[in-house]
Amino acid sequence: MIGYENEIGITPRICQALFNGISESPPEKDDKQKTNIYKLAASYLEIYKEKVRDLLAPKSTQGLKVREHPKDGPYVQDLSQHAVKTNLHLQKLISEGSKRRSVAATHIHDRSSRSHAIFIIYFLQAHLETNTPSEKMSKVNLVDLAGSERADNSSNSSSKRLKEGANINKSLVTLGTVIKSLAEIGLLSSESSASTGTVRSRNLYIPYRDSALTWLLKDSLGGNSNTIMIATISPTEKQYSETLSTLRYAQRAKNIVNKPTVNEDPNVRLIKELRAEIERLKLLLDCRQNGVCNIFIVYTSSLFLIDHPHVPQDVEGIRQ
Repeated sequence: MIGYENEIGITPRICQALFNGISESPPEKDDKQKTNIYKLAASYLEIYKEKVRDLLAPKSTQGLKVREHPKDGPYVQDLSQHAVKTNLHLQKLISEGSKRRSVAATHIHDRSSRSHAIFIIYFLQAHLETNTPSEKMSKVNLVDLAGSERADNSSNSSSKRLKEGANINKSLVTLGTVIKSLAEIGLLSSESSASTGTVRSRNLYIPYRDSALTWLLKDSLGGNSNTIMIATISPTEKQYSETLSTLRYAQRAKNIVNKPTVNEDPNVRLIKELRAEIERLKLLLDCRQNGVCNIFIVYTSSLFLIDHPHVPQDVEGIRQ
């Protein structure tokens, strides 16, 4: 996800693309009164032995609590957020946090990640237009799972590595169970929509809280989000079992169905609808007072051209 010195990973590329998109937005007409405002912040955490640690807090102790907001979903209590204005600053945070991750040598990698890491980008878009101001909030979870390969038993600290492996396996097994349950729901949903008969239903328990990883990824896995899973495998025959396990993960994940919606302030949406309704009523009133209509009447979901004397029945009723 992060990459190496000469090979840029997915996370830095996404950050660069985000700032490129901001720079390509339409220019402001007046620099003193900006109508488009973008704000970014970032957090970086790792889950090591089922304990959450803030990678951007130098003196952070392990054991931050995972909570769940009734509206916003799971979050990490006391996790630091860092305001970001440039891509360079964002890349610096990624580099600093990655250096604090827990790594160890295995029989496959010299520096295999022994913890799950989540780099979070909070992205606020505010469009302060006079008639229709709006504010949209997005959150991007960039997740780097711990290496699933077994520890090197020849190591002097093999007992520690085996304990690490047990915790990694626990969270990965829970992740697999969650993905399997969500995939079954997705398949049932597809079958129900395709059939015209009785809708099949089944209450499936999804064990999000059995692991800190799945709890924090609740929205990403089965919530209001678009999610991409990238499975990396080894081409060698020796890693056949681990390759097969990874491919099964990916196959199940393909069956998960999410239906994301735009995170727009409901109050702003309501204001837009009310303003449109006010304009519609003003135009109808003008039709009644003047007796002649040659105007556009805007409804919430439609646009009609009224040209006297061919007017809709509702306008004709008002005129009478």
